[in-house]
Amino acid sequence: MTENKLPLEQDSSTVKYTEDNIRTLDWREHIRMRPGMYIGKLGDGSSQDDGIYILLKEIIDNSIDEFVMGTGKTIEIHLREEEVTIRDYGRGIPLGKMVDAVSKMNTGGKYDSQAFKKSVGLNGVGTKAVNALSSYFRVQSLRDGRTRIAEFSKGEIMLQEEEKDTTLRRGTKITFIPDKTIFLHFKFRKEYIVKMLKNYVYLNPGLRIIFNGEEFYSENGLKDLLQDNIEEEVIYDVIHLKGEDIEIAITHSSKSYSETYYSFVNGQNTTQGGTHLAAFKEAVVKTLREFYNKNYDPSDIRKSIIGAISIKVIEPVFESQTKTKLGSTDMGPDMVTVRTFVNDFIKTNLDNYLHKNPDVAQSIERKIKQSETERKELSGIRKLARERAKKVSLHNKKLRDCRQHYNNPKDEARLDSTLFITEGDSASGSITKSRDVETQAVFSLRGKPLNSYGLTKKIVYENEEFNLLQAALNIEDSLEDLRYNNVVIATDADVDGMHIRLLLITFFLQFFPELIREGHLYILQTPLFRVRNKKETRYCYTEEERLKALEELGKNPEITRFKGLGEISPDEFKHFIGKDIRLEPVMIGKDTTIQTLLEFYMGKNTPNRQEFIINNLSTEIIKN
Repeated sequence: MTENKLPLEQDSSTVKYTEDNIRTLDWREHIRMRPGMYIGKLGDGSSQDDGIYILLKEIIDNSIDEFVMGTGKTIEIHLREEEVTIRDYGRGIPLGKMVDAVSKMNTGGKYDSQAFKKSVGLNGVGTKAVNALSSYFRVQSLRDGRTRIAEFSKGEIMLQEEEKDTTLRRGTKITFIPDKTIFLHFKFRKEYIVKMLKNYVYLNPGLRIIFNGEEFYSENGLKDLLQDNIEEEVIYDVIHLKGEDIEIAITHSSKSYSETYYSFVNGQNTTQGGTHLAAFKEAVVKTLREFYNKNYDPSDIRKSIIGAISIKVIEPVFESQTKTKLGSTDMGPDMVTVRTFVNDFIKTNLDNYLHKNPDVAQSIERKIKQSETERKELSGIRKLARERAKKVSLHNKKLRDCRQHYNNPKDEARLDSTLFITEGDSASGSITKSRDVETQAVFSLRGKPLNSYGLTKKIVYENEEFNLLQAALNIEDSLEDLRYNNVVIATDADVDGMHIRLLLITFFLQFFPELIREGHLYILQTPLFRVRNKKETRYCYTEEERLKALEELGKNPEITRFKGLGEISPDEFKHFIGKDIRLEPVMIGKDTTIQTLLEFYMGKNTPNRQEFIINNLSTEIIKN
């Protein structure tokens, strides 16, 4: 019967599946078609794990490896708008293989573990990925008084010079510009680059990195890292222990509620931790329990801890090309496990330190007992809060979840997982209807949340909204379980919206500062104006963009002023939370402590604060 004929049958003569349909992608095509396999998420530079920083890191890693091998003590980096140049003074790429080393997959000098015993870049992919994903890529090698230059565009060679004599110092110089067709509207944020470079010098004492004229150098490694990053008071000086292939630093904060860790493998910042960090946490708990001869709860021992660990592993195995989580179980072929190695080192050295420094040992035990008391006081409240949440099923009312989550390593789009925290039903409705259900979740606030400044963590469990937000993020115990890579505050750009932003940021600063430190918290930028004529629509985020649109769209275009998120239709909203999303990261300035920030903005109404608010509000009023 004709009505049962399949559509496929009608096209059987035109749709064929033959040998011609099978194709092998060359290395450039594969990287450009599947960039996420090589550099994680793409992004626009607003997040520290965006692809443009991975490109930068891949090139620097090669220079670091030269330093580790005993050559090239200085690395120079220049950033000009979108162009990055990295110059090291290592051995230089062998001239005859220079082009292959940056453009032929599985070609490199790091497959020989003797030459690069504890290298970061082992797979011969990093530089090739940078080359393929750059609109402009230039490599120059200088070696033994000779030099060679090659230039590429999107991985294709455009210029290849012959070898020639040079008087310049040996080493490698690479310049690249990320491809704008892949990295849309990207912008390098110097704050993220500086953080990355500081980590490099902490892990490589004696290394000098010069970035746009600013010099970074460290003498005391991880001790410097903790001291430079600690904002609050600590109860004892940093314990700094070093051994062959391992270095640790530990202290406890006097006020923080959270655990803060910095972990590294072969100089690589493993932001997702891995086997070495798990071993570190376990070893600290075990050692302190044995030292005090008391079975303290692990959470009491680790509460308020600020710790750092760096280990060197032969042929490390990471869980992705971006190398943010260590998967290696062993220190190297036919060597002890990472767990045993870390445990043995900490058990011996931390125990010895505590015996030699009884005042530190006493301070730590007092802190543990204080944490134990606070935990027991909270336990009843925690139980009630959880029961209340289950009973009323408010999760479903507050949270519209997505399918991909940051804490699930099997989710391919985990780096794109985003939670929008919205205000009111209309805004929540617009975002919910226009979101990507795979990667975007929505948490809806009733109104203005409580000002949590100066309150204890008890309020997180007693306040229904805070408790459910904590549950949605899954960060009650640690940041390792965070369900969304991007936590985005989406409020109106009016006074009330700004106030809600401030209250939410206060909440995170007070109880979960690591969420901000690790670059997970953002403000959603939404357009203030829509300017359109019959042919074109422009969304304008600033007064300058509005004036430009008026000029370019001709006479009498239609202008709409968006007063709130709820006024933007779901059809329009999807453009603002899609690939063109504009996010402003929430950052903590290096010269300002969290306590100072909170006290100024959320504390008592001091004359200084009043003056600041009046001056800045008046400016905003004039602009609008």
